Order: sequence, then C-alpha cells, then structure tokens
Amino acid sequence: MTSSAALNASRRARELAALADGRQLDVVVIGGGITGTGIALDAASRGLTVALVEKHDLAFGTSRWSSKLVHGGLRYLATGNVGIARRSAAERGILMTRNAPHLVSAMPQLVPLLPAMGSPERALVRTGFLAGDALRCMAGTRSSTLPRSRRISVSRAVDMVPAVRRDGLRGGLLAYDGQLIDDARLVAAVARTAAQHGAVILTRVAASDATGTSVRLTDRLTGESFEVKARAVINASGVWAGEVDNSITLRPSRGTHLVFDAKAFGNPAAALTIPIPGELNRFVFAMPEQLGRVYLGLTDEDAPGPIPDVAEPTPEEIGFLLDTVNTALNVKLGRDDVIGAYAGLRPLIDNGGGRTADVSRDHAVVESPSGVISVVGGKLTEYRYMAEDVLDKAAALRGLSGGRCRTRNLPLVGAPSNPVATLRVPTELPSSLVARFGAEAPNVIASATCDRAGDPVAEGIDVIRAEFEYAVTHEGALTVDDIVDRRTRIGLVDSERDTVLTVAEEMLAGGN
Repeated sequence: MTSSAALNASRRARELAALADGRQLDVVVIGGGITGTGIALDAASRGLTVALVEKHDLAFGTSRWSSKLVHGGLRYLATGNVGIARRSAAERGILMTRNAPHLVSAMPQLVPLLPAMGSPERALVRTGFLAGDALRCMAGTRSSTLPRSRRISVSRAVDMVPAVRRDGLRGGLLAYDGQLIDDARLVAAVARTAAQHGAVILTRVAASDATGTSVRLTDRLTGESFEVKARAVINASGVWAGEVDNSITLRPSRGTHLVFDAKAFGNPAAALTIPIPGELNRFVFAMPEQLGRVYLGLTDEDAPGPIPDVAEPTPEEIGFLLDTVNTALNVKLGRDDVIGAYAGLRPLIDNGGGRTADVSRDHAVVESPSGVISVVGGKLTEYRYMAEDVLDKAAALRGLSGGRCRTRNLPLVGAPSNPVATLRVPTELPSSLVARFGAEAPNVIASATCDRAGDPVAEGIDVIRAEFEYAVTHEGALTVDDIVDRRTRIGLVDSERDTVLTVAEEMLAGGN
C-alpha cells in the first residue's frame, strides 16, 4: 500500500515541523470531527494546501456519539423542511454508492403494529415511509441499494426482532435507511483520504488566537507553540465553536444511547423502531450494531452551561429510553441489562426558544469580525455538502484559486474504487474486518508485523490484533484511548475495554 493515506506519529512529527518552519497554507481547519475532516478533504482534492488541527483525536467529540445512521431526511420532510430532506436523501445515496459503500449499508427498520398504535398513527407512519420511498427515488438511489418500504407479517416481524412484543402484534411496517458500521471509522476514512490528497492532519494540536489569516498552534505532546499563516481559517469545532470564535452562540442538545448485548433483543436483524407516545415523527431505535451489540437511542434534551469534553447520560434519559423500548418488547429490560451508555452534544443553531427536538438541523456559514469563517449546525449525513458549501464561500471571500468541488464522486479509503494499492494475502478475511475496512482489509493483514496478527485482541471480541497495530501505523492513533475508544469501539463496554488494554499498549510500544 502507498503511504499517502497512512497517518502515524512519524508523519505527524514531520508535518508539524514543516508548519513550524513557516510552510504556507491556503486553508487551516480547526476541528477533527466529520465536518472538519470533510472540509480538509474537499480543500485538498481541489488542489489547495490545507492543514487540519484537532486538540484531541479524530472523532473525539460529537462525531463518535451518533446513532450510526445516515438518515434519508424523512423526519425533516415531516416538519416541512423540504430542503434538508432532499439534501439528506441525496447525500445518503452518494455515501452508499460512491463515497463509502464499504461503510454504509441498508438497515431495515421495523415499526411493530401493536395495539397501542391506533389507526391514525399507523396511517401516519405508513404515509411517512411512502414519502421516504419518494425521497429515495428523487435522490436517484435504486431500490437495490435501499429497498422499498412494505408491510410484513407477524412471523416475519418476529424473525427480524425476536424480542418484539407478541401480544396483539399485527405484523409490522418495514422501511430502510443507511447505517454506518461506525461513525468514528467514517471520520478516520475521510481524514485519511484527505491525507491521501495532500492534506496535513494533526491531532493533539490545539488552536488559539485565530484570525482570518493566522492561528497559533500548540503541540499538546511537547508544549511547542508557533503561529501559522493561511489565506483562510475555518472553524469546524462543532459544539465548541464558541471557544474559537466568541461571537458564535449555539444551543447544544444532548442525545443519549444505551448499549446492550444483542442477545437481550434476541440478536435482531432489524432496528426496532418505537414511536414515542404523544409525539409526532419521533422514535426510539434499538439498532443491531457491530461487536454483537444493540444501541438504544435517542434522546433530545437541552444541554445548557459549560461544554464538557465528554457528555454523560442522565438517569432520567436512561429511564426514558428503557420505558419507551419496553412498550414494544416481549421481555422487560432493566438497568442491569445496560452494559454501556454514551451521550453526544448536537451543535444546534440557537433560534431563541422552543424544544431542541424542534430546532432546525440546518447549518450556517458565518464570518466573524476577526475574519474566521465558521460552519455551525448541520448533521452528519450532510457533512460532504456542508464542506462544499463552506469551501465555496471561503473561496469567494478569500480568492482561493482551487478548482471546483470533486467530493461528490470521490471514493474514500477502503471503497473499492479508491486508488490505493491492495495487497493480496493468502488467507480468508474475517467478515468483521471487511465490514470495517472494505477493500483495504487485505492491507491490514499484509502490513502487520505483530505476533499472532490474526488472533482476536481478547476472547469473544471480533477485532484482531492486526487492527490495533493498523490503528497506530495507518490511522493516526497515538494513545490507548485512540485505539480502544475511537478506531475500534470496544471501549463502550467497560468490562470489554479492560480486557484489551494490554494489547493496545503492546501495539503502541511497537512504534510507527
């Protein structure tokens, strides 16, 4: 494999030294989440010189705490926001067929037809699903990629979600949406593709004193600090945007998920989708995920006050999710069944009032009095569109000479058509490895130098030792937390996290 897409400590040191020596840049991007990495990829693929800086790690903040869904925009259509709905459906199709078909697949969503759901509610859900089919068609996404919605029988509903409540069940309504194997893996893939196109990607580097043409960078590993000049400085730090530009006011909203062993739901093949009582077009989802888990979400609560590095679920949110899902289950789940939990903060644009669930998920590009260009709001599904929008506006404001946006048809690292040399290995690859790495999976095995590369990192966990090594040598992991909590998601379950720390430390000690 060529080294152009490989991120590691050695590359970081070289590129940080080049910036300290006065390398000139067209663009500096602050923030290493999905929005920032998307901007870095857009800029680099236009031929602009760009550096991205992140004070923690890739996908450290909101971008790793999502539902792992690439939404088609149905919810926004129901609330009258046709623009977001159409864009979301189009961006979902781009991800599934061009950018990242290896990371996004069709996920069936089952709404069980139970007695608590009256005829008007059933009609509303069915109408919504038909509208979703229409959005898919408008976006040009084929039914072979995302099947049409339909009604299914009782036996089929039970087959798909064995734990569904049987009493009074009258079958189910089935629709499909896009599901990420993992949101943090998407961020890493976008960042590495940006690096493949020449972007500088620097984690553990803090930005301060940002203006429209300069920013002070501090290496958090060494304490070294220096100023970098650029023609445009773009603030993509999400919910922390106000720390970079104090003229920005956001209204954070907390979304909480619970983690279960998939056995608690009978190892479901579909996401159990439960309407929230008394709400229109809001649901709780129990979604089958990698590593034999189910994620249950999602809350939407105001999160005022100081912005923490890592948000925490509240007992009330945990109770709400359990109470809601139990209305549709054959067995009652309790807090003892929860093996992990996480919460993320949405960077919503402050509109002055109302519930956060009703605040628009649209984004805005604003220029501050200091000249910093910030992108705020938005949603994961539209990251590519948001990047295109902010780069177009930055080009107009700063006279950047790059070409037009190319990302609509640009495959990410791991997509079959990405021009990264694939090494052949004389072994059958684990399906879990292919699901996480796509066409790059053979490289993970072939480039491994560690002992027992194909062995699991711990008993019962379908992550192999070579993946931990690859996180260090190719995916920019600098710490145990980077490996365990972001390049893989083992860390969501504390008991499993503890079993793999020694292996992570071994791979870090092996060097880059």
